[in-house]
Amino acid sequence: MAILSNLLKKGIRLRDSLEQEYASPMDLQKEQLKKLLLKAADTEIGKKYQFKSVLGKLKSSSDEFYSSFAQEVPIYDYNSLREEFWYKLEEGKKNITWPGKVNYFALSSGTSGAASKFIPVTDAMIKAIRKTGVRQLLTLSKYDLPSSMFSKGILMLGGSTDLKFNGTYFSGDLSGITTSKLPIWFQRFYKPGKKIARNRNWGEKLDQIVEKAPNWDIGIIMGVPAWLQLLLEKIIDRYQLKTIHDIWPNLRLFVHGGVSFEPYKLGFERLLGHPLIYIETYLASEGFLAYQALPDRKSMHLVLNNGIYYEFIPFNSENFDEEGNLLANAKALSFQKIEDGKEYALLISTCAGAWRYLIGDVIRIISKEEAEITITGRTKHFLSLCGEHLSVDNMNKAIEHASEKFAIQVKEFTVLGVPHDSLFGHHWYVGTDDVVDPKILIKLIDQQLKVLNDDYAIERKHALKKVNLTLVPTALFYDWMRLQGKEGGQNKFPRVLKGDRAASWKQFMSEKGLE
Repeated sequence: MAILSNLLKKGIRLRDSLEQEYASPMDLQKEQLKKLLLKAADTEIGKKYQFKSVLGKLKSSSDEFYSSFAQEVPIYDYNSLREEFWYKLEEGKKNITWPGKVNYFALSSGTSGAASKFIPVTDAMIKAIRKTGVRQLLTLSKYDLPSSMFSKGILMLGGSTDLKFNGTYFSGDLSGITTSKLPIWFQRFYKPGKKIARNRNWGEKLDQIVEKAPNWDIGIIMGVPAWLQLLLEKIIDRYQLKTIHDIWPNLRLFVHGGVSFEPYKLGFERLLGHPLIYIETYLASEGFLAYQALPDRKSMHLVLNNGIYYEFIPFNSENFDEEGNLLANAKALSFQKIEDGKEYALLISTCAGAWRYLIGDVIRIISKEEAEITITGRTKHFLSLCGEHLSVDNMNKAIEHASEKFAIQVKEFTVLGVPHDSLFGHHWYVGTDDVVDPKILIKLIDQQLKVLNDDYAIERKHALKKVNLTLVPTALFYDWMRLQGKEGGQNKFPRVLKGDRAASWKQFMSEKGLE
């Protein structure tokens, strides 16, 4: 039990985790908002929006406290917050949206726009992410695992820890920033180690891990599913193995995040000698928001008392337009007003200086009482050309169904909205190296989407006249990402392409003879 023993030896306490398990979510969030406002009251944004005045309503009802905060502070997205405040952080100015100077900026994967975003990462946020990571490790005690597993290596496949420094701040993938700040006690378990982790060349890094693989006894792997699957395939091929368990017999856990794992699951499990336990996390560039806390659930537990305050905007036509843009009169709800089974776009206020920040993710409330959620997509990553309201969650489930039906591996896919005569169509690009008839495949996907989504079923009879599918060799998805400067680490292939990136993808397909 080396990992858990080390946590206890270093004085890691369970009080905060237990507090979240047994306290009211609403009480935890009220306390969290109070702490954030108190800390940032004397910053530039705190003075502009009178955080001290909002704190004066603290003894009022929770409703009045929350509404006072929402009335004072407008909703921001990345562009508006950067244009007004965050650009000053990049200039090295202090006390803008959080006390002190920001020394680190995380480059987001840029799935909602063409360019990467520079997200501030404060010392307080690094501590919060580390603290939530410890909580997640402690939940492993709830799983049926042999004690020997807790002394095995943990392979974390992330961005380079060799951060770029421009004279004012360091920048890189969030995984690179947090990995460079790993506590001493954890480093004995961490793989691939400091030297390989510093490598900025993604292809070289994978090759170096492959060469070192026989020297490690890995029990846990962590990372984005597509890149970890690619790594395991390389290891198996390099050493002519049947499965990854021939070289890592004690591998038991896969901690994943960033995208839904379900479309990858069938192909991933072909690489295994025995089943793994899958644990989902919600670690964004803006913070560690949630993690799967119980072995018998697929939902994740929102982190309510560690540097993040949440608001929820119902994801519907009253609040968002057809392109996923927030409408001017959109209304956000506090935790106590949300409902089970409903979908919401998340607003977060954090100890990294994000305030009422539209993170771009859409979640479904599984249990308000237990703060359990699932991620269903992105505000901009859905298709609604004519009211079909096709979500990433719908797409993932349709691909999973088709993969199982035809016993094929679909490692990547993306969907474009296209004109069809005077009406509309969808064009699917499905990445598989298996043999399947594209006409039969799209027919099954189309049928399944009609089952999953009533709006889609209706529009297929009216304005959504055509759905096409092109089979694409898997490697081409990664080749295109490389051309976009989005290879490796935390980068995920967008499930929906629009605008300039849709045009870039179509041109790329044409050059490969597939358009």
